[in-house]
Amino acid sequence: MHRPMTTLDFLDRGVDVYGDAVGVIAHDGTEYTYAEFGERVDRAAAALAHLGIEAGDRVALLSPNTHWFLETLYAINVLGAISVPLNYRLIAEDYEYILDDCGAQAVVADYEYAEKIEAVRDQVPATTFVANPADRVDGDWRDYESLLAAADPDEAERPDISEDDPATINYTSGTTGEPKGVVRTHRTEHWHALITAHHTEVTDDDAYLWTLPMFHVNGWGYPYVVTGVGGTHVCQRHFDAAGAFERIQAHDVTYLCGAPTVLNSMVDHYQDHDVPATGDKPVRIATAASPPPEATIRTVEDELGWNILHVYGLTETGPLITTSNSPRRIESEGRLAIKTRQGHAMLGTELRVVDEDGDDVPPDDETMGEIIVRGNQVMDRYWNKPERTREAFTDRVDGWFHTGDFATIDERGMISIKDRKKDVIISGGENISSVEVEDALYNHPDIERVAVIGVPHEKWGETPKAIVVPAAGADLSEDGVIEFARDNLAHFKCPTVVEFVEDLPETSTGKIRKVELRESHADPAG
Repeated sequence: MHRPMTTLDFLDRGVDVYGDAVGVIAHDGTEYTYAEFGERVDRAAAALAHLGIEAGDRVALLSPNTHWFLETLYAINVLGAISVPLNYRLIAEDYEYILDDCGAQAVVADYEYAEKIEAVRDQVPATTFVANPADRVDGDWRDYESLLAAADPDEAERPDISEDDPATINYTSGTTGEPKGVVRTHRTEHWHALITAHHTEVTDDDAYLWTLPMFHVNGWGYPYVVTGVGGTHVCQRHFDAAGAFERIQAHDVTYLCGAPTVLNSMVDHYQDHDVPATGDKPVRIATAASPPPEATIRTVEDELGWNILHVYGLTETGPLITTSNSPRRIESEGRLAIKTRQGHAMLGTELRVVDEDGDDVPPDDETMGEIIVRGNQVMDRYWNKPERTREAFTDRVDGWFHTGDFATIDERGMISIKDRKKDVIISGGENISSVEVEDALYNHPDIERVAVIGVPHEKWGETPKAIVVPAAGADLSEDGVIEFARDNLAHFKCPTVVEFVEDLPETSTGKIRKVELRESHADPAG
């Protein structure tokens, strides 16, 4: 039989099977059972319906990691409407573009960020504005909790929802142009949650700490995964290492996600403050963004005692399409050789690495090509951008999504990302992976963070430049860093220029903004 796959399946299972269990713990420690959470979702849905929200309407959601983000995300889909989670690190003009592009009918915002919407509300199509709480926001905003208190949860009527209906529109960062709205259907969200639950082994015994921004690709699908299996959501408005360790102890957290920058922050706090790293249960952490350096893996697993899962994906792909969680290969080849890789394709996912002609590169773990992918978790389209959609699915191979990431692949299908297409350094005709150079430099004990980019060179066209954040108290020199690189890499891959900085520009999810670095360091001496 055929039954539509919708995001609400996960909510319904959480409420029906685990109604008396604690499902959500708010930032302030308030606990909600799944039955209470489900009622609040229905109240939010009824309140939005009373404000005129109908199936197909776009509702923008601007909030840090709060329990009411989770409620509102589900409430929007209860009505058959489309959620538009917003990156809270954007500026007012960015919100103006996004709200206009998606044609948002309503905005639901946390008090901390509502002023950015208030600054452009006369320029956007939305006519309904809800804040939590409204009394902490200037302007004419409805109060979230007051709306829920006045709503009748029994009036939350669900329309017929097709699995092919859009569930959410997630906007890309726009670092290479204007942001694109990634349309994800109920089917893509549902399928992604199923395979993520399997590969990350989330169960009803897990307490999941929200360090990953909930807005980012819908929190990698964990609003659905954790709810559907009956785990516990532990909310932390904004990530900070001290608060994370406190919650790990207080709520016996077993699972969290974080970019390598989050890992480094947790390690630094642990080493500086000698706090317990776990509660009564073991902890595992999934990391993505750039590959974690071997030194980071050793520290996290050997000192903190956590298990690292390395995953990979993009906003357009769910995000997750690969995992390095392969006990057999870890046992035979070693954890560092496997966990620094992005891994094998997830269940039901086809993945290839192809050259410029669309032919598969040799599975020799050396030849680089672009990752292309097919799977039920891949996006439906870009909102209002048919030409960009066509390009994404036809560039090298028709019918496959082109990620723009360059990788190698081995004989058993495990990939290792070497760079974004635009980040590959071409020096004297040789392709140099900036990630490979960074990974080598991270083994230097006095380097806290590093980014490697290509800068102009009269002879070679481009040459690698290392932009280094020294560790506290370190005494580094340019010659010393270059010499260290030459001891660990082929000489043509080594940086010829080194600059020391206090920090590196990042996205909200911990990725280094190399576009900004290339612009500001266009001169090799800049």
